[in-house]
Amino acid sequence: MYVVCLEWNRFFKKTGIHQNIFQWKLVIQETIPSITTKSNIAMKQQQEQLTAYTLAGIFTLSLRLIVGWTYFSAFWRRLVLENKLIPDSAGYIGEKFNHFLPNSLGIKPIIEYLVSTPDLLWWAMIIFTIVEGVVGLLYMFGFFTRLMSIGVFSLAFGILLGSGWLGTTCLDEWQIGILGVSAGFTIFLSGGGKYSLDYLLQSELPKNKWLVWITSGELPLSIKRFSKVAISGAVVLFILALYTNQAFHNGVWGPLHNKSVKPKIELSDAKIDNGTLSFKVYRVEGADVYGSFLIGITLKEANGKVVIQKNGEELSQFPLTDIKNDYVAKVAPGKHSLIIPLGSKATLNITDNTLKNLPEGQYELILTDISGTVWKQNMIVN
Repeated sequence: MYVVCLEWNRFFKKTGIHQNIFQWKLVIQETIPSITTKSNIAMKQQQEQLTAYTLAGIFTLSLRLIVGWTYFSAFWRRLVLENKLIPDSAGYIGEKFNHFLPNSLGIKPIIEYLVSTPDLLWWAMIIFTIVEGVVGLLYMFGFFTRLMSIGVFSLAFGILLGSGWLGTTCLDEWQIGILGVSAGFTIFLSGGGKYSLDYLLQSELPKNKWLVWITSGELPLSIKRFSKVAISGAVVLFILALYTNQAFHNGVWGPLHNKSVKPKIELSDAKIDNGTLSFKVYRVEGADVYGSFLIGITLKEANGKVVIQKNGEELSQFPLTDIKNDYVAKVAPGKHSLIIPLGSKATLNITDNTLKNLPEGQYELILTDISGTVWKQNMIVN
């Protein structure tokens, strides 16, 4: 036995295997601590990142609750406190939607199509209201938080483009829209945090990498890539804020303007045919909470001679059969005037024997608002 061991020892020394074994031992001894250290660092970084997400969710809790309520309360006001989804009733949300039309940004054809088809508009308002309610409620509770954040972002973006130009004093709708967009993006990054249903139910949900993109928790992004996403998003939203502020109100450069202060009516297609004066009115500016009160319609010859004149009392009795409304916001006679709501467009017809056999020439049609503002259009009778 001694001889065998001696021979094996000589063999190892001769071949150098004992040196290789010694070197391997050193490599293993050096590698194991290195692997352990890297593993500990990775675990520590992951834990720190998870803590950061949890804290971010806590920091943005008040934002999530308040923004969520602003959308859920829209559902609450329209269906629970008062039903504002009844067509042709006072406060119908479809008419409010019609107010967005004149100066909306980028989505005017969609709005015009909807307000031109009342049945489709009603369904759109129903769906929109339900979506606001669901998104707002789940956003507050932090359930599928990131998915609801996309919903908040989309709703706010639609409000921004549609009604960002409205607001008699403080650019109300623009502020609501741009802040909602920012809140949606911020909560998407942070997730719901500790105080959310996502956090409470995380043990019940399947462990899928894609699931965190619609719920809460740590996104599968490195800190470097996450920073790029956050900074890029912030820059894009800031540019959006500047662009829309300038487009709607000249809020960045140039003289400020507010299209919600004074009524403005576009007058077009004026003509006289077989004793009937017809023309189209389209109110494109002014406060959305009340109409333009028309107290005078006058037709004059080129020399200033009055052909016909209707005062406020006569306009308050304007026949409904002589008004052809294009949208759900309707031009209609009021108590002392003819009321033209924001966003309404209608063709008015005035039949009078005086209009028959008028001499050829140029005439001027004048509309007078109760504020004293007048709108004019020249027309030629052949």
